[in-house]
Amino acid sequence: MIANIYKPVQWTSFDVVKKIRNISKEKKVGHAGTLDPFAEGVLVIGTGKDTKSLTEISGTDKTYEAVLKLGSATDTMDSEGTITDLCPLPEITENEINQVFSKFVGNLEQIPPMYSAKKVNGIRLYKLARKNQVVHREPVSIVIYKLQFLSYKKPILKFFVHCSKGTYVRVLGNDIAKELGTVGHLIQLIRTSVGKFTINESQTIDEFSNTWSSITN
Repeated sequence: MIANIYKPVQWTSFDVVKKIRNISKEKKVGHAGTLDPFAEGVLVIGTGKDTKSLTEISGTDKTYEAVLKLGSATDTMDSEGTITDLCPLPEITENEINQVFSKFVGNLEQIPPMYSAKKVNGIRLYKLARKNQVVHREPVSIVIYKLQFLSYKKPILKFFVHCSKGTYVRVLGNDIAKELGTVGHLIQLIRTSVGKFTINESQTIDEFSNTWSSITN
């Protein structure tokens, strides 16, 4: 079975997998792309023989709505981290923001953040980061198909992004802030789609549990 689950804030993707495993009693459960604990939204779950489809699903485009707080940076590039830098906020217009956004549309090279689940030499980067170790990370080729301004009320900038697999929206937010002449970090991230799986059709874990009970009883 393939399920479109709404991952809540503060849950890890593995927390959701574990919960679905408990509900479904399936031994084999996986997901099609990690969402950071601070993020929420679409997490595609596969069970049983359908876990074979997850690799293909994880390779599809993603869309997100992000909230970027300008003027302060954290070590994780999100609200989970420790503030590492404070920077004055210049006066920024919507037109200037859109000009900066245009620089990030298309084919890009992005360096994965230290606080991420990506592995280097078999070790997840966040485990090294927690030991204050910084290692070389090779840039990853990504595509930003669309970057849309939603709103700006100093110091909060909201935007929509349609991107390829492997894009770190935290890094994108960090880079946007730099181009705007300041620093920043994400305070909210909602994944609104993974390929054909959209947030409007996603189920909470409780809804999934009720659906599963009605099918199996």
